[in-house]
Amino acid sequence: MQVRFTPSRPSGSFDLVLLSAQGGEPVGLPAALAGLAAQAMRAHRFEGEAGGVVELFAEVDGAGRRVLIAGVGKGAASDYEKAGGAVAARLLVGGAETLVADLSGASAEQAARFAGGASLRGWRFDQYRTRLPVKQRPTLSELVIVGADPSGWERQQAVIEGVFFARTLVTEPANIIYPKSFVERCRHLAELGVDIRVLGQAEMEQLGMGALLGVAQGSVREPQLLVMTWKGADAEPVALIGKGVTFDTGGISIKPAAGMEDMKWDMGGAAAVAGAMKTLALRKAKAHVIGICGLVENMPDGNAQRPGDVVTTLSGQTVEVINTDAEGRLVLCDAITWVQREHGPKTIVDLATLTGAMIIALGHEHGGLFANDDSLAEQLLAAGREAGDPLWRFPLSEAYNKLIDSPIADIKNVGPREAGSITAAQFIGRFVEEGVRWAHLDIAGMVWAAKPGTVWDKGATGFGVRLLDRFVADQFER
Repeated sequence: MQVRFTPSRPSGSFDLVLLSAQGGEPVGLPAALAGLAAQAMRAHRFEGEAGGVVELFAEVDGAGRRVLIAGVGKGAASDYEKAGGAVAARLLVGGAETLVADLSGASAEQAARFAGGASLRGWRFDQYRTRLPVKQRPTLSELVIVGADPSGWERQQAVIEGVFFARTLVTEPANIIYPKSFVERCRHLAELGVDIRVLGQAEMEQLGMGALLGVAQGSVREPQLLVMTWKGADAEPVALIGKGVTFDTGGISIKPAAGMEDMKWDMGGAAAVAGAMKTLALRKAKAHVIGICGLVENMPDGNAQRPGDVVTTLSGQTVEVINTDAEGRLVLCDAITWVQREHGPKTIVDLATLTGAMIIALGHEHGGLFANDDSLAEQLLAAGREAGDPLWRFPLSEAYNKLIDSPIADIKNVGPREAGSITAAQFIGRFVEEGVRWAHLDIAGMVWAAKPGTVWDKGATGFGVRLLDRFVADQFER
């Protein structure tokens, strides 16, 4: 969907959106339509609540038009985003090609978030549909914002492009996106100023990344460690690390067949990191950020890792692999060790679709947050609230840490059934060096949606991109 800002309404054919605050009247409504609009609002029990929409047909500007009255609640930027998303959901396949939104009086941020909500909700992935019924095909191609300051749109557009990139990576099937092709999809970031470095299997073997390589050894797809560096400031780096299991069968500890097709999105953490790096580069963020994606495929074959195997991680710690389906933490631990040795960041945030236990705990409403530093946890919680990617904090403690002690190695990769998300985080935490602020985001329930949300349809959400961008902007930009 193309977005443009103009000072006045255009001519020609379009649908019109007018906004109404909670308890208020629609802004810009012609006096002649006041009675009709009031009747429609009463019939829909509409009171201007954020995301509420009333639809009517009337003559406006000399032509019969579909007119939507969209609620913006109390006027928060997030309320405008909800309104934009609701309007796009209503009109995306509704037949109209152009939507004009009269945002007279809205601030630059409100206008940008409205346009952003509409753009995000209007995203579709129809690449492999060859016989889509005409009435299910998107028609809405242009959003015209009238009477609002456009200065906030450029930054918002950069965020949207990053989210779209992450969604595309997550949505593509595993025969299209695998470790090497994921890397190739990210190479265009070099044109935006991102430095791209890739460690292949031979280099990782030489370094001694036994944990990551152990996960990959059952697949014919070679693993990759993708390193993306954005140096928009001469400053200490912050590291963002994503789990990139491009398909997860569970390995020898194989998953049930039902629903296994969903495991194409087990690289949602890596997709979020790649999307965030694109956003930071597009908006020329004044920060030094290193994005790491540990990319593997977890498959069962005659060479696959077995339950009971012991691997030696890059850190030198040994791991008894109790369950080969607890593979994401094995990928992350070597990536964390590598970035600490190579770049020495004092802040690390990792993102991973790590545990089913997180979905049991939080459903699909929040990502889980674990941190070894209270200030970092608060910064991420605040960024999530502002960006629309909410998090909920879980505990870490020595009592949980003891649950992953191994009788024959330094550590085992799973603990007991209870507290599964916490012991997974405790595992990763053992590879974080003293003095490094670290947070682990378990986003297993957030990267893929079974039902539409405010700014996404069913499918990939792009969760994490907006969160990371806001976190970097708030804490690391100069």
